[in-house]
Amino acid sequence: MENHKLLRDLVALGVLALCSTGTVGADGEADVVIRGGRVYTVDVEQPWAEALAIDDGVICYVGDAAGANELIGRDTKVVNLRGGMALPGLHDVHLHALEAGSQTLSCGLNPSKSVNRWLRKVRRCAKRAGPDDWVLGAGFSVIGLLEDGRDPATALDAVTGGRPVVLLDDTSHAAWANSRALELVGYDTDTVDAPGGHIARRPDGSPSGLLFDTANDIVFHTALGTPTAASREADHAGLLWSLKQIRKNGITSLGNARVYWKRGYLDTWNRVRDEGRLTARSTLALWAYPEEVDDDGQLAALIGMHDDTDPMLRINQVKFYDDGISINTTAALLQPYLRDLGVGLETDLGLNYFTEDRLTAYIAGLEFAGFDAHIHAIGDRGVHEALNAIEGAALLNGSLRDGRRHRVTHVELVAANDVPRFALLGVIADAQVAGDFTLPQNVDQFEIDLLGPERLADRIPLRSLHDAGATITLSSDWDVSSLSPFVGMQNALERGAQSMPDLASVIEAYTLNAAFALRQEHLVGSLAVGKRADVTIVDRDLFTTPTRRLRRTKVNMTIVDGEIVYRRRSRR
Repeated sequence: MENHKLLRDLVALGVLALCSTGTVGADGEADVVIRGGRVYTVDVEQPWAEALAIDDGVICYVGDAAGANELIGRDTKVVNLRGGMALPGLHDVHLHALEAGSQTLSCGLNPSKSVNRWLRKVRRCAKRAGPDDWVLGAGFSVIGLLEDGRDPATALDAVTGGRPVVLLDDTSHAAWANSRALELVGYDTDTVDAPGGHIARRPDGSPSGLLFDTANDIVFHTALGTPTAASREADHAGLLWSLKQIRKNGITSLGNARVYWKRGYLDTWNRVRDEGRLTARSTLALWAYPEEVDDDGQLAALIGMHDDTDPMLRINQVKFYDDGISINTTAALLQPYLRDLGVGLETDLGLNYFTEDRLTAYIAGLEFAGFDAHIHAIGDRGVHEALNAIEGAALLNGSLRDGRRHRVTHVELVAANDVPRFALLGVIADAQVAGDFTLPQNVDQFEIDLLGPERLADRIPLRSLHDAGATITLSSDWDVSSLSPFVGMQNALERGAQSMPDLASVIEAYTLNAAFALRQEHLVGSLAVGKRADVTIVDRDLFTTPTRRLRRTKVNMTIVDGEIVYRRRSRR
């Protein structure tokens, strides 16, 4: 017992010395002490603690309450968990912060409404616009528009007064454009589909106004490619709004999954950082434009933007789309879709933004500059080809696993023989289950008609990937799905046979695994002495909360780099 006490005293002295190196000087006081509940560290050496202390933005103590009390001084901020729980700062490695908050697509439509309701809303939006202004919006349903049967561009022409109009659908993988917009982009009878895109056509070959994937992206690039002062301010205000939502949800690190650098998006991120208003560690994935004809030029441009010097804003990923989305029959499949939407796609196997060979070449070139590939792949062929490209780049450049952190995101349909390849190749599997539509019991009948029940039986195969040893991250794809990590946690555990095995593995996917994916596991991802103090504090012990109630979890406090960036107002 005496030896144990001596060891504890020696440890305490070491902690006092470490804490005294911070801003408080040599008096041994911590800046912040957190106590009064359970601390889950995600550290295998010490998974649970009663308290932790922070000094100068660094965790300087993790242990029992008695040891933390020794670090409390006159100026120490004491945070009482009040029976709640502290855990490492939560990560969302795949969201769209700038786009989710920006009001540039200001004409909002409800996908559940009728085409007539959409047109009435567009008419009002067009009346508010100047005669030469683009009218931009989002939210219609491709299926609803197809089932209505009228010509898409003609229907819009009747309500838009000659102004160019383009509307993004509710999946962001299709658009509805009027004749003026098609004209400004140069889409006509002779236009050849760009890689990863498709222009739906009338019987005479002219564009109908319904555009898929790259074809719709090009229209928005045209509309937004020369940022105005007003659009820059809208993007800035939108990003600040999104950061507020992010910290309210306990998220301390994010991966912005699609940065359109030709639209000035990098300027917006840098402005917010320079203003000191960046309240989450942010890793940006630059968009790889599939329609770019000069691959060497684009590769050089991407490499020139690499910046890994600021731990709060890092540019070290490139976002590739391998395929589209299954509900629009553009996700790349190994076996054909069971139903044709009648929009004239070249094959019944979906499409590719980047072919396997082209993707291989890009990844191989980017690896030397320190970039990781963040690859969108939804269909089983898309996943297969993404894994092939990563393997091919590794063979070109050397070791299969030499420090790479490449990631395949969505992983909705994965062939059985590709499941073990994630672990074999060291590829991170990034899944989004925060949307209730991803739950097995909520599969849409239309999607069953497209893919068949057999292929959908193991959609988003979390348990199979986990059991095969893959590194799994869980993210939101916000604003496609709920931003709340706790909705995602619950849904990850309510997937039947494909549920994650336990809450610990789910939390690891949101913390340490996610930090690994963003190349910052040495800084954050677990609560350990010497790591930066990113902490999420919630109102309950997640481990004693029934799974069905995890989504009710409230964030009481969010701490980034030792600073409290969000505090929930107490109810009295």
